[in-house]
Amino acid sequence: MSMPDAPLYERVAFIGLGLIAGSMAHAMRRGGLVGETVGTARSADTRDVAREIGLVDRVVDSAAEAVEGADLVVLAVPVGAMGGVAEEIGPKLAPGATVTDVGSVKRAVIEAVGPHIPEGVHFIPAHPLAGTEHSGPRSGFATLFDNRFTLIVPSEGSDRDAVGRLETLWQGMGAHTEEMDADHHDLVLAVTSHTPHLIAYTMVGVADDLRRVTDSEVIKYSAAGFRDFTRIAASDPTMWRDVFLHNKDATLEILGRFTEELFALQRAIRTGDGDQLFDYFTHTREIRRGIIEAGQDTDAPDFGRAKTK
Repeated sequence: MSMPDAPLYERVAFIGLGLIAGSMAHAMRRGGLVGETVGTARSADTRDVAREIGLVDRVVDSAAEAVEGADLVVLAVPVGAMGGVAEEIGPKLAPGATVTDVGSVKRAVIEAVGPHIPEGVHFIPAHPLAGTEHSGPRSGFATLFDNRFTLIVPSEGSDRDAVGRLETLWQGMGAHTEEMDADHHDLVLAVTSHTPHLIAYTMVGVADDLRRVTDSEVIKYSAAGFRDFTRIAASDPTMWRDVFLHNKDATLEILGRFTEELFALQRAIRTGDGDQLFDYFTHTREIRRGIIEAGQDTDAPDFGRAKTK
């Protein structure tokens, strides 16, 4: 990856120092993309760990202090906390700075953050479609965004130079970028991320509730499919609580469609309609092939999640 002739941003401030912010900091360092990185987090323990491991160049104790002099501010806190953070940092934002976020919901973030962004500051929401089940300041790594998509969600009046600069940054961190309308984003993510997470949480809860399968059997035989539900369901509970509370309409719409499909499959099983089951599974198999062909997963054994040292 070629180094830029000059930093894309002189000073980047991270509000929140978890998986995404940490991976961004590592990726920025890898690509020589920015001048200085500054960060803060609500928890003193998180700030202490970030200082200990050198996650960013400088760790400070408040969001207001972090954004002073920053030409890019990244809101990397749970969706439900973004409005409060925006209110705190609004008066301290430098003229001409860009404020972005990494939240999994966009309309609610725009409504919560937008009113606190002063004139002359560019607010350009974004969402990197990458992650793991791990969280915290030690969880980030530089290659998280490589060959993954980051969706940029500018408003109609967004400054095109500021949007282009942010897209160039994400591309420098290894991501593909696409622009998308906020409401469309929330519907797409309800399909590709939010509802699958809710289903995974539910399936893991069902297995725990039944108790007809012992804990040891669940662990021993999890490679049969249950393992992948548990991987998804291990994600940060605060983040996912906020996602569902702030993308309520789209998630409920997709859950309704899911329930209809599930009833149709239940009927096919009950009535012994093998043709319908075969046709349904054949169609859905093609979706998996499309994901592999798009480079968003691998068909390697163990779904690309074999243990690595």
